[in-house]
Amino acid sequence: MIRIVPKPTDTQDDNSTQMVINALEAMGAEYEILLLRDLDPFSIKYRNDLIWICGIRQDGVEFELIKALALKNRLVNTPEAIATCASKVLTSALLTHHDVPTPETLFTASRQHVDTFLQRHGKAVYKPVYGFDGDGIFLFSDIGDLADPPYYVQEYIRNDRDFRIFVIGYKAAGAIYRQSPHLTHNIHQGGVGTPVEIDSRMREIAEAAARAVQIDYCGVDLLKTEDGYTVLEVNGTPNWHCMAAPIPELLAEYLVSEENKMR
Repeated sequence: MIRIVPKPTDTQDDNSTQMVINALEAMGAEYEILLLRDLDPFSIKYRNDLIWICGIRQDGVEFELIKALALKNRLVNTPEAIATCASKVLTSALLTHHDVPTPETLFTASRQHVDTFLQRHGKAVYKPVYGFDGDGIFLFSDIGDLADPPYYVQEYIRNDRDFRIFVIGYKAAGAIYRQSPHLTHNIHQGGVGTPVEIDSRMREIAEAAARAVQIDYCGVDLLKTEDGYTVLEVNGTPNWHCMAAPIPELLAEYLVSEENKMR
């Protein structure tokens, strides 16, 4: 059985969960909705099911509940992968460990270390360790612009757009470029997405990023560089706004395929 944990931020006009449900129904696949609020983590009745986690609340409670679900079930995405993507520090560490290009990054509690980083780069980008939707990200060139530690900062790479690559089963499935007048091009921050073909280098680096964090499906955010592309982050519960590729259908096919493997 495929069980579905709906995305809590779905709206009538932007309903990621329903898009995939529609695709599952078109395939004749059986599914049921699973509401995390109804779960007792000490008495999980589900066994050997495939459970699609379309999204969870950033409150800690739902993350603990999906970890309990994962004890006896196959989760897409796994709690470990979701936690990895939620942490910019761990994501950057894995990308670096697996030699996936990513901007030079510093994580520290030392303002002096940040100042040394600034002296080398002139300016840098500050990001909250657990931020999402582009919130809290800003460009700075003065240590006085920072509040209390910890500090996760990256070198600034001049750009007028970024690229979101949707990866399913370690295969790049669709892509857009996003543009806005702001530092971040996130669509939730007013960015505009445009479908784009996936070139060979884009495909290679996005798939390598997904393998590095061991995730079933994700959105890999890239910047173009002189040498190709560099990975900004990996999103573990991504939307697929503006993509020309039929992502809901492809994701539904992946869920059915993975569920069949369990039989």
